[in-house]
Amino acid sequence: MTLAVEHWAPCSDRARERHDPLVGTGPRGLRWFLIEVAGSWGQNALLDAPFDRELGRALVRRIEGAGMRPLAIRRTGRRAAPATQRWAIVDSRPGRERVVWGEVADAAALLDVPLDGSTGTPSTRPVYCICTHARHDQCCAVRGRRVVTALAEARPEETWECSHLGGDRFAGTMVVFPHGLYYGYADDGDPVRIADAFDDGRIVPEQFRGRSSLTHPVQAAQHFAREAFGDERIDSFAPIAEEAAEGGWRVRLAGAGGAGGTDAGTADGHAAGAGNIVVDLEETHSEPLLSTCAATRFVRVRQYALRSITVSA
Repeated sequence: MTLAVEHWAPCSDRARERHDPLVGTGPRGLRWFLIEVAGSWGQNALLDAPFDRELGRALVRRIEGAGMRPLAIRRTGRRAAPATQRWAIVDSRPGRERVVWGEVADAAALLDVPLDGSTGTPSTRPVYCICTHARHDQCCAVRGRRVVTALAEARPEETWECSHLGGDRFAGTMVVFPHGLYYGYADDGDPVRIADAFDDGRIVPEQFRGRSSLTHPVQAAQHFAREAFGDERIDSFAPIAEEAAEGGWRVRLAGAGGAGGTDAGTADGHAAGAGNIVVDLEETHSEPLLSTCAATRFVRVRQYALRSITVSA
């Protein structure tokens, strides 16, 4: 059994040995509050020392209470605290993608920053956040460092280290804002390619986990639609509806002529036409595995397989 034979190794090494799929694994995040914390991070970057714990608790309660995800960020190689406290609010909802940057006198003043994005300076630049949260998982430190070093050399103003994103076993992990595009195994290739693809309005499918604003079934359905129709554009295959089906999900996506649709052909050369795309998914679970480096309990993680994909009128 897997319980008996799985050896200890860094979780991202084990994930690659098992060929853990990235499909449909992007954690939820519609709106985000990014906080620059230039020094070292505890296991929970905003809740543990050296960050002020009481302030951290108040900030996290406020941010999460507004339906947002908090994320600590820092420049690679910088450990000295800047003179002012920098922050960013990100909206990752499709059609509303936006980044607003601001700064306050100190961390305590973050409690007074309006969370609706009404203050600060809007930016059209993407933000590349790579998890390097060493005290959360060693794989993020090792593999994330490779990613952030390569990307910061090419795009220093747009690249940030960040705290835990989720999915340690997929390290190096990263998210591209404002669209909330999750990637895994980013150190297996050239991470600059991911940034170049974003400039072109595309995703890199072989390392793409999913979009933070979408549910896991929709993320998986979009993956299989891209695979079938050969369309890598970020906004292709916009979700129309999803419903639970026996042992899985049925997801309806926009095809050609729909919002974010595609006029690409299928893998066998048949055009998708102007109809919607219906993706039937089977939801399964993996064999028991250790999902992080520190894990001591075996779990079964959710996975998706394609049953069928059709074009409807």
